[in-house]
Amino acid sequence: MYELNNTVYITTQNTHLRLSNENLVVEPPDQPMRHVPLHHLTAIVLLGNIQVTTPLIAYCAQHGTDIIWCDSYGRFRARLEGQQSGSVWLRKAQHDALNDPERALSFARRFVAGKIANQMRVFQRHMRDYADAAQRLQPAVAALEAYHAQAHQAPTMDALRGVEGSASRVYFGHFDLLIRNQRDAFRFQGRTRRPPADRTNALLSFFYTLHAQEHVSALRAVGLDPDIGLMHALRAGRPALALDLMEEMRPAFIDRFVLRLINTRQIQPDHFDFMPNNAVYLNHAGRRIALQAYQERKREQVSHPDAAEPVPWGVIPHLQARRLARALRDPEATYEPFLRR
Repeated sequence: MYELNNTVYITTQNTHLRLSNENLVVEPPDQPMRHVPLHHLTAIVLLGNIQVTTPLIAYCAQHGTDIIWCDSYGRFRARLEGQQSGSVWLRKAQHDALNDPERALSFARRFVAGKIANQMRVFQRHMRDYADAAQRLQPAVAALEAYHAQAHQAPTMDALRGVEGSASRVYFGHFDLLIRNQRDAFRFQGRTRRPPADRTNALLSFFYTLHAQEHVSALRAVGLDPDIGLMHALRAGRPALALDLMEEMRPAFIDRFVLRLINTRQIQPDHFDFMPNNAVYLNHAGRRIALQAYQERKREQVSHPDAAEPVPWGVIPHLQARRLARALRDPEATYEPFLRR
């Protein structure tokens, strides 16, 4: 079990969760039980075969604590959400923005431009740290700079999605150059998903899934509907607005974190399972190490323009959700993406 930022992650298989005097009781097999006060929790994330009692589910639904079910490899399965919080007028503003093509496009341009800017900074940081990388990465940085400018000027949503796709091909086409250690085991030949086809893609997919659910919680905390997106198409069961908001955070937080796991050898080649359908996933030992490192990473401090002092990384989605809510309330306001220095 790991806890950070009012979220608990349960990873030990066959763990039993129950309610006792407004506490979450965690009973892993053959281990001492733990009590966690429920009043400060916003979410409980379950990975794999975790048993949850009906009274606990009912309590969480009544008090607004999300329960998120994933399989043992981190793939999202279901989510329990309690009563919607926040102002109905904010959610109306969200729907109004979606129904105004120009305004929705304005938000989407910012999401994509923020993502591309942070992709550039991943490369630029690597070039500063490793002099031998400059010659190989500079053409990619120049291409991303051009796509960044195009994102701000995209005339339609389809054109913007085309820019985003082209930038991602450049970015992931050079991502393998950022892997300095364990290169043979973690060689990256492009982004693959559903299922991930190699170890690096397995890490990216695992943490993208977790991070998307954290953005769902952040949006719900400010009163927004995470399913009503401005850029990602609406689809049943898809948290479109959470995917919009996390675009800028993929390179800024998750991609850098995955590279750190690989390059510092925290994650090893034997931390993965290879499945018959050519899918690759973190195994139990790998998940434990990766989640512990993830929680430690989210505790690290980072500067944010809206905070007087550095805040933990885990708080950034909440600050960005507040920025988005402010921009939706005020038709004259502009959403500002989070840019990692």
